[in-house]
Amino acid sequence: MNFTPTSLTGAYVIDVDPIKDDRGFFARSFCQNEFSNLGLKSVIAQSNISYNKVKNTLRGMHYQQPPYAEAKLVTCISGSIFDVIIDIRPTSATYMQYFCCELTSSNRRSIYIPEGFAHGFQTLEDHSEVLYQMFDFFSPSHARGIRWNDESFNIPWPSSPAVISDKDMSYSDFERADR
Repeated sequence: MNFTPTSLTGAYVIDVDPIKDDRGFFARSFCQNEFSNLGLKSVIAQSNISYNKVKNTLRGMHYQQPPYAEAKLVTCISGSIFDVIIDIRPTSATYMQYFCCELTSSNRRSIYIPEGFAHGFQTLEDHSEVLYQMFDFFSPSHARGIRWNDESFNIPWPSSPAVISDKDMSYSDFERADR
């Protein structure tokens, strides 16, 4: 696996390093030792799948408040997504900054999202499926969200959402901790 730091402190894009032969290839997509060596969370608590029927489905921007803040490893296993993370840690050097990238079933890329980040994505094609490996357990009472088009961030979404949940539409703009 190849870990490439993003512009946001503690977040990484992870590319597989395939071993190819006439059958296809084999590659590790997770290694507890490699994650630990980088100081990343390395014990997976649960895995989740998000299936999205329609292109331009938008999910996000989601996070959990401490003490149940979640770290995640996100991979698109079918189709493609425009993935976005926002650093909402008030003491971080990259506070209020975002990073976006394309995750596709062909590039087999993942993104490691540390605790204290909001996360969301927009599907780029029909029938896109996303695998979440969560390093912490979900706590519904600590789940929060930020409005997907909050002008504080000006995220360059590929297009207007075709599908977005009422819950995601109901999120308000982000309240900065330093205001």
